[in-house]
Amino acid sequence: MTIRANYVDIENRQIFAAEVKIEGRKIVAVTAIDEVVDDYILPGFIDAHIHIESSMVLPAEFAKVAVLHGTVGTVSDPHEIANIMGIEGVNYMIENSKTVPFNFFFGAPSCVPATRFETAGATIDADGIKALMQSDDIWYLAEVMNYPAVIHRGTEIMQKVSAAHQANKPVDGHAPALTGPDLQQYISAGISTDHECFTYNEGLEKLKSGMKVIIREGSAAKNFDALIPLLSLFPKQIMFCSDDKHPDDLLLGHINQLVMRAIKEGYNIFDVLYAACVLPVKHYQLPVGLLNINDDADFIVINNLQEFKVKQTFVKGICVAQNQKSNITTKPFYIINKFNCTPITAQQLAIKSSNGKIKVIEAFNRQLITASIIDTVPVVNGFLTTDTIKDILKIVVVNRYFNAPPSVAFIKNFGLKEGAIASCIAHDSHNIVAVGVDDESLAQAINLIIECKGGISVAHQHGKDVLPLPVAGIMSNLSVDEVAASYQNLHAKAKELGCQLDAPFMSLSFMALLVIPALKLSDKGLFDGVNFKFTELN
Repeated sequence: MTIRANYVDIENRQIFAAEVKIEGRKIVAVTAIDEVVDDYILPGFIDAHIHIESSMVLPAEFAKVAVLHGTVGTVSDPHEIANIMGIEGVNYMIENSKTVPFNFFFGAPSCVPATRFETAGATIDADGIKALMQSDDIWYLAEVMNYPAVIHRGTEIMQKVSAAHQANKPVDGHAPALTGPDLQQYISAGISTDHECFTYNEGLEKLKSGMKVIIREGSAAKNFDALIPLLSLFPKQIMFCSDDKHPDDLLLGHINQLVMRAIKEGYNIFDVLYAACVLPVKHYQLPVGLLNINDDADFIVINNLQEFKVKQTFVKGICVAQNQKSNITTKPFYIINKFNCTPITAQQLAIKSSNGKIKVIEAFNRQLITASIIDTVPVVNGFLTTDTIKDILKIVVVNRYFNAPPSVAFIKNFGLKEGAIASCIAHDSHNIVAVGVDDESLAQAINLIIECKGGISVAHQHGKDVLPLPVAGIMSNLSVDEVAASYQNLHAKAKELGCQLDAPFMSLSFMALLVIPALKLSDKGLFDGVNFKFTELN
């Protein structure tokens, strides 16, 4: 097979008309030609950090859609399913990914559980990481979230980092807002990337310190605008990622969206494409072709360098997408899960107190971080209640692994005027998290998920709805289109109830993520993410 197109040589920063010859899975020749051609050929896009689970579909189904946007590979952290199912979950993702022609590169989740301050479904200790690092299917040590343990050189976490280094595999970081001496101590442990930067100065300090910064633009956290100016200063240290991509967003685009935005804003096209196509391959030592002779034929054909309309996507010489039609076919796959709690009652969510002055989680649109503020809520008949005028609502986390008393606190900026929303996608342990106006709606939304053994839901006085997620309680075994339609329906209903956030369920899913400050809620209680300890509500 031969393709005649404008050849985009990213590393040598040149473009010329060429004939590219492919035999089997390999590129065997690239020959300059003296003629005018319309299309452009370039390496495919790589998502440098993603949790496939956040798309709510299996890896094979994810690939089926991603190739439409020119993505040929992902650096995938199976951290979510690992916190539920352990190494069995990691192997499940790898096994499913091998059923389709796509470049999935999975890491070994470094923090399972993420912290000792929450209940997870599994543990992967240092011995487990050592075993995973010997696998040819594991490419790196995934985001090291417990940065306090690294800073203080905790034995267990350092054994995991050492296992990766001994296997000559890179170590990913996760250190939001970490600066100064603590940052230098973290980096000195051999941690080479961070995708959690959310300010220019934070990214600048980490880049100057030698880290590679992965600019994230996902369904909830959107850091592109703040960080993209760093691309011109450090073009060899920047990558792109989505981190978490909900199914409806995946249908609209992937890494191609970041590429188009950066080019439209005037950034050098070769710098942009180096971040999107080349650096992930080099940093993670991935067997993905970069359009050189003897490389695997992993590439895309686009209409031009402004619109980036993907006309064809090839993986290992196979045309996996053409003219916005995916050629990847998926097949039924078995289900695994771990879900053992029983329904709750509204009475279990009541908080008895004579003092309405409380700590409140302040959520922010498009951000994973929160603030810790002090405010007051009404006390009615000796119980704390919500205040929709101030937009202070209840937040609940319910242990999904065994019956335990619900953990209840208060949160600001969700905007609901009635009802409740709930999700079993709750990073990182994936217990059930819910936000609502009244205890009855909260209990109903939570129980919908318990009945399905995983999912997302909406409940209010006039109705209820749920998207079942039977695979580990966080993924569906249906198609992206089916899941996206159901998800969009729930998204619309959350908005009808008054939610002000762009991505209500994605934002909700991070309200139990203790490793990102400042105030979060686990199934064990209200957590101070700055001082890394539990705190009282009053």
